[in-house]
Amino acid sequence: MFQFGKEQKIFDIASVKVGGQPGQLPTVMMGSIFYYKHNIVTNEKTGEFDRKKAEELLQKEGEISNYTGKPRIVDVCCSWPAAFEKFIEFVANKTNCPISIDGTTAEVRIAGAKYVGEVGLSDRVIYNSITPHTKEEELSAIKEAKIKSAILLTLNTKNPTINGRLEVIDDLLNIAQKAGIEKFLIDATVMDIPDPGLVSKVIYFIKEKYGLPAGAGAHNAVDRLRGRRKLNYIEQLIASNTANILPIVMGANFVLYGPIENHEWVYFGCALADAWVSYSIMQEYKMRPSTKDHPLFKIFR
Repeated sequence: MFQFGKEQKIFDIASVKVGGQPGQLPTVMMGSIFYYKHNIVTNEKTGEFDRKKAEELLQKEGEISNYTGKPRIVDVCCSWPAAFEKFIEFVANKTNCPISIDGTTAEVRIAGAKYVGEVGLSDRVIYNSITPHTKEEELSAIKEAKIKSAILLTLNTKNPTINGRLEVIDDLLNIAQKAGIEKFLIDATVMDIPDPGLVSKVIYFIKEKYGLPAGAGAHNAVDRLRGRRKLNYIEQLIASNTANILPIVMGANFVLYGPIENHEWVYFGCALADAWVSYSIMQEYKMRPSTKDHPLFKIFR
C-alpha cells in the first residue's frame, strides 16, 4: 500500500469524519433513497412514499453500518421541488447521520437548500452537487442556506479523461468557495462502464495534489453495464462490490454505492477492503486507525 505525500484534510460533518490517509479512517458509505423509480415512492411529484418500508431500509442500513464500522451518509434523491421537503424531513427525523441532498435539477436542489436552511439542518447537510456549470442562482441559494459541505463533481464533458477531470478542480474549488462551502468532497465522476479504474486513479491524483477527501459513484458504471447486458444475481453482486472496492484501494474516502437496498452486500465487501488496507498500512507505516470502530477491529474480531 501507500501513503500520500500531501497532508490530508479530514472534515467532520455531523460527527462523521471524511478524509485522511489510506487506513486512517473508514471509507464513508453513501446509499441513495427515493431515487428515480424507487419502488417505495408512490408519488414522486408530491413526495408520497411508503414510510414503513423507508424506515426499515434506513434502520437496516444503520445496523450494518454499526456492525461493520462503516459510517454512512444518506443520499436523499428527488426529482420534484415539492417532494424534497418531505423526503429530507423524514430522513432527518429517522437518522442522526449526515444527509446528502441530491436533486436532479438546479430547481430541485435549490428547493432542498432553502428547506434545510429554514429548519436548521444546514450543518448536517452535504450539497450534491456543484459542477463547473453551476449557475449563480444555485450558488446564492447554497450560501443563503449556510450549507458548508458539498460534493464537487469533476464533470468535464469535453475531455472525459484523467487529465480532463483534474483540469476542472481548481475552478470547482473557486466556485464552491463563492457559495460559502468550506468542506469539499470531490467526486471523480463515473460517466461510463469502463470508468471505475480510471476514476480510481483520478482519486489518487486528487488526494496526492490537494489532500482533499475524494471518492466516486462507481455504481453508476454497474447500472450502465446492466443496461448493456443481462447480469444474473451473482454477477450483479460481483460487479457492484468490485466497482465500489477498487476506489478504496486507491485511497477513496467515500463511495456512493447506489440504491440503499445494496447495503446488504456492499458494506461487508467495502469493510473488508478497509480492514485489509489498514492492516497493510500498519505493517508498513506503523500507523493505526484513528478510531476504535474501524472495520479492522470489527471484521477480524
